[in-house]
Amino acid sequence: MHSNSTQPRLLAAIFWGGFICGVLDITAAFVVYGFFGARPVRLLQGIAAGLLGPKSFEGGLATAALGLVCHFIVAFSAATAFVLASRQLRFLLDHTLLSGVLHGPVVYFFMSRVVVPLSAVRPRPFSFKMMLIGLAIHVFCVGLPISLATRRWAHY
Repeated sequence: MHSNSTQPRLLAAIFWGGFICGVLDITAAFVVYGFFGARPVRLLQGIAAGLLGPKSFEGGLATAALGLVCHFIVAFSAATAFVLASRQLRFLLDHTLLSGVLHGPVVYFFMSRVVVPLSAVRPRPFSFKMMLIGLAIHVFCVGLPISLATRRWAHY
């Protein structure tokens, strides 16, 4: 049983885990997709396409801003899921690095196999190379920052 005094620590873990994850993940996306020619505004509009479909690419900075908000909602959701799971599964705190390395791919596959297919994004052809890049990004920029933030702020 956890007291109400743990709530601020849990909120701090969610905030910092989600914030750090969101910043690192979008930075990695800008770098990686920039290498393939994508511009940041177009990338963010692509995230907004999950809600708006192809018309998101006609919305300028407004839909890019919506994409950034959506991106951080996902980051904070991934952090929230991990923090809440850590309350029930002590393993996640006892094995921070391993659980972070595992959480990244869980988020990646949940997004690519559940969220994106249910969104308004047009399907893209599968690329093994991009999957491996995405998995690496999710290990280092999603899973590990969230698990480390959880261990730092939500330990019990």
